[in-house]
Amino acid sequence: MSVRRRFYARPLLATAASIAVLTGVAATAPATTPSEAGAASPASALDDTYYQDALGKTGTALKSSLHTIISDQTKLSYTQVWDALKATDEDPSNASNVILLYTGRSQSKSTNGGDTGDWNREHVWAKSHGDFGTSTGPGTDIHHLRPTDVQVNSVRGNKDFDNGGSTVSGAPGNYTDSDSFEPRDAVKGDVARMILYMAVRYEGDDAFADLEPNDSVNNGSAPNIGRLSVLKQWSQEDPPDSFEQNRNDVIFDRFQHNRNPFIDHPEWVEAIW
Repeated sequence: MSVRRRFYARPLLATAASIAVLTGVAATAPATTPSEAGAASPASALDDTYYQDALGKTGTALKSSLHTIISDQTKLSYTQVWDALKATDEDPSNASNVILLYTGRSQSKSTNGGDTGDWNREHVWAKSHGDFGTSTGPGTDIHHLRPTDVQVNSVRGNKDFDNGGSTVSGAPGNYTDSDSFEPRDAVKGDVARMILYMAVRYEGDDAFADLEPNDSVNNGSAPNIGRLSVLKQWSQEDPPDSFEQNRNDVIFDRFQHNRNPFIDHPEWVEAIW
């Protein structure tokens, strides 16, 4: 496997977070744009409220505490995911479009489907890794579901994440080989933090598999995804940007009412793994 190592950094912006937990069914949430999700609150406000029980902990104690915190969520149906992604991944420059994860392309919200050129719902933690399908729970958790080009989604399939491979057709900056997929630089950290969120959220205590990252590829149907060492590197090199932070806020405010803690506190990746 060829290996490329890129060292770059996007600005690590102050975490923008809304602390109001809304109630009600996600499908009937008001039709606001991400920019209307609410005024940004300092990270300290979340620490004083949402993350209060996790502060000062490391390792398994931190992971356990975060699991308890983020497991308090509203669950969506797989049908509701379509409309949710149109809000969470809205193009900040064009409210009629979404930004596709792997290509970075801005595309009309209305072109969702299964045909060539459409966008569909990518499970970043591949659903076969734990055999959860599209069941309500990990199969519909929008913290790891993203709009992607249908063909690029097919190329990624259920491969683990790692550096190396050949360029993905139609998706410059993405690479793949027989056992892994490497996303473009601008979303490497996003992918890592989504995978690690899933590992904390789903611990095998809710009728679903205990999802855990490991340092392997070719994990197949095991409830594991790798490569952990590479994911940690990606998270460090590509810190959360405003799009990722805003997405976290929209999910919290309007849909699931839980957060990805590694977007708010990227340092917790190293504290746990």
